[in-house]
Amino acid sequence: MTPRSAPPGLIIAAPASGTGKTTVMLGLLAALRDRGLVVQPFKNGPDYIDPAFHRVASGRESVNLDTWAMGPGMLAGLASTGQGSDLVLAEGSMGLFDGVARKGATGTGAGADLAALMGWPVVLVIDASGQAQTAAAVALGLARFRSDVQVAGVIVNRVASPRHEALVRAGMAEAGLPVLGVLPKRGAIAMPERHLGLVQAEEQPALQALISDAGQLVRENVDLDALIAAAASTATPAAPPRITPPGQRIALARDAAFSFVYPHLLQGWRAAGAEVIPFSPLADQPPDPSADVCWLPGGYPELHGATLAQAHRFRSGLRAFAETKPVHGECGGYMAMGEAIIDKEGIRHPMTGLLGLVTSYEKRKMHLGYRSAVLRQAIPGHVTGGALRGHEFHYSTIVTQPDAPLADVTDANGDPVPETGSTRLQPGGGLSTGTFFHLIAGAS
Repeated sequence: MTPRSAPPGLIIAAPASGTGKTTVMLGLLAALRDRGLVVQPFKNGPDYIDPAFHRVASGRESVNLDTWAMGPGMLAGLASTGQGSDLVLAEGSMGLFDGVARKGATGTGAGADLAALMGWPVVLVIDASGQAQTAAAVALGLARFRSDVQVAGVIVNRVASPRHEALVRAGMAEAGLPVLGVLPKRGAIAMPERHLGLVQAEEQPALQALISDAGQLVRENVDLDALIAAAASTATPAAPPRITPPGQRIALARDAAFSFVYPHLLQGWRAAGAEVIPFSPLADQPPDPSADVCWLPGGYPELHGATLAQAHRFRSGLRAFAETKPVHGECGGYMAMGEAIIDKEGIRHPMTGLLGLVTSYEKRKMHLGYRSAVLRQAIPGHVTGGALRGHEFHYSTIVTQPDAPLADVTDANGDPVPETGSTRLQPGGGLSTGTFFHLIAGAS
């Protein structure tokens, strides 16, 4: 029987990146879990790193919800992942109202769009460093900016002293904003960062201790009863979205170099009856020859260039597989399908050579943003002419790209993007394809 109502939820948001939002999110997940509550985490927008931390803190798979790339039916179906939980917590991205200029499938990608769509009130994480009552003015501006977005209260972060706290609380009281918590400065639990965002969960040897510390900080300084009482939802439960898998038996590269796969895609593939067979290129494992397709996701192959160059079983096994079967790569996986990756020291590492692509990190250049693509050539799971939505985020530069373009790609404004991806038919009839953008959803 379909549940009549969705569990209550909140969005943990902020005026900007760098406020401590992820640390607060992890602390809330840990503290509420310690209370015996089942909390379903979500992440607004395109992000691979934060959901992996959410999973460790909550014990549940965190799912991305993206109003630019996903239609309302897909969003409703994925939000229903929270059915059976006591509470939903969704972590925002960047600032609460930060999105692209032109609306996509459902919105601009801003956390505010998701809050309005799901009816989840917002808990603002306000960094009070270097200010006092002015922090309330910032919070009040956020609370009044859109009438369809409800701000339930504020968690004030990085408070320096009792006097500082008193001044901030006075400002919030004047603004009429409930203070749900006040967190003192505690740099020891700050999350380490990398050029593409937070360091991955599996690279954090002390992750459990870090989450435990964040949970203790929240338990001691946040009114969890008030926070739980503030949660709400107007979402209507829906069936999970139907996602066409790239094959029946999918060999999936999965290790520290290739880890960027959205949970909703894996869930959709399995729900459609597909079998996912992981293998590790870093461990010199080839794809299972019984699979009918190989998928190389993004990650950080540039950090493991020497290891991948020496992974002879992986490289020869992938080439043998690709002779007669389709292989698709995204971003880092695409680069590993090329001839070589040049690392930041200028060292050239040979890759698998399924495509002629050569990429370099010697001179960094940011490529960031949503992408729409119309396929010139089919890829596993999507036909020629199919429209896809995704995002691109990397610092590599193309040195050589001799193969045929895979797709016509545009950014969120509709402007053409030169990174079109590549396609090559192998001598045995297998098709090798790759893109710099990460697939989120087919465009409706």
